[in-house]
Amino acid sequence: MKKIDMTKGSIIRKVIMFAIPIVIGNILQQLYTTVDTLVVGHYCGDASLAAVGTSSQPVEVLLCIFLGIGSGVSILVSQSIGAGDEKKVEKLAHTATSFVYMSGIPIAIIGLFAAPYILKFMGVPEDVWDSALIYTRIVFLGALGNIGYNMNAGILRGLGDSASSLWFLVVSCISNIVLDLLLVAGLSLDVQGAAMATSIAMFLSWITSVIYIEKRFPQLTFSFLPKDFDPDCMKGILAIGLPIGLNNSLFSFGHMAMQTLVNAQGYIFMAGASIAGRITGLTNVAITAVSAAASTFSGQNYGAKNYDRLRDGYIKIPFINGAVTLAMGLAVISFRMPLLRFFSQDEMVLTYAGRYVVAVLLSQWCYAVFNCISNMVNGVGFVKYTTVINLLMLWAVRIPTAYIINRFFDGTYIMLSIAISFAFGMVCMIGYYIFSPAWKEIISRADGRRDFDIPLETFRTLSGKP
Repeated sequence: MKKIDMTKGSIIRKVIMFAIPIVIGNILQQLYTTVDTLVVGHYCGDASLAAVGTSSQPVEVLLCIFLGIGSGVSILVSQSIGAGDEKKVEKLAHTATSFVYMSGIPIAIIGLFAAPYILKFMGVPEDVWDSALIYTRIVFLGALGNIGYNMNAGILRGLGDSASSLWFLVVSCISNIVLDLLLVAGLSLDVQGAAMATSIAMFLSWITSVIYIEKRFPQLTFSFLPKDFDPDCMKGILAIGLPIGLNNSLFSFGHMAMQTLVNAQGYIFMAGASIAGRITGLTNVAITAVSAAASTFSGQNYGAKNYDRLRDGYIKIPFINGAVTLAMGLAVISFRMPLLRFFSQDEMVLTYAGRYVVAVLLSQWCYAVFNCISNMVNGVGFVKYTTVINLLMLWAVRIPTAYIINRFFDGTYIMLSIAISFAFGMVCMIGYYIFSPAWKEIISRADGRRDFDIPLETFRTLSGKP
């Protein structure tokens, strides 16, 4: 696979080239849970469908913190590539491999024992409790493979290679589909089979990514087992990745709080929200793909000190992300009911799901702009502001709004709180361009001006960069 150098050439063309494999890969990742939902819905019923939907939230809470740290690896790799420091890239790769084991094994153990307490906190109904507990525990046991794959994907994105991860996902997706049909449809293992299929497939994807990096980038001296752990590299990774990871984890924890409101409406609404999430997740692929490209673009050009290119990209890339997301959302809204009928034939489930899809997709373009700007800001290491806005977006806007809707209006309209939080986040990140001293300093350097006497490193520190 060819590495993409984001420091020269057409900005939009490079971003699109980088993003297309991620789009396809994200669709395949969505296919993981979509296939689970389709197979469980057809062979196991609405109660099992609700269990799969509610069980994904607690797993994300613990995984997201480490996946955020993987983003820290990607950012540092991209900056080192931009600066031409290949030795630093090698050290980062070795340290990341060690961290996979340092985090994945404890998560599996913690998740195994903590699962019932987490589900109790979420208020999971008795009629789906057993299925939700089994699903949650098995997926936690697969955490090592999940973290391993995502850490390696972060390394490759930092190197400018976004296409290879697609092939790893092809392997895991095909494995997941075959195992779903075998374990759930064939052996009637219900949600237990769906969870086993997903976990095994993720391990296969991780192993494939290790083999690829060993062969494609021999200069990294990469290996499946940990070696050459570098404390300084780990400190740098945590300094950037930990705030992102904590933010993601708290965000997922907030989703669990939201899930308690969903659960309070009964399992019919739970099932509707679950299948709606599969549809809205598919339209999310452009957001995450372009945002990942934006992070790599930002990191490489920051490392290369291409401040004029950063200035241009900070405007163009979020605009493209928002426009593509809006177009995709409108298209899916037009065909939402035929799509939803693939998952369920219950008219009440479909009514709730259709309502959810419309509310989210009409506002998701705001999230696209917000997320893209956030990733570009993170790409240069300014993580403090984005962390605060993410937390406010969820805990100060979405959750309080949802509780107000549930308390004083109709709880089956709580998805409107998502749209409100999207708009809030977008406005705050646009405000970064207007008020941030660090951003103004980058602009002054791009224009060849020296409006500030303070070195840029000082702004990096003030903005949350070590």
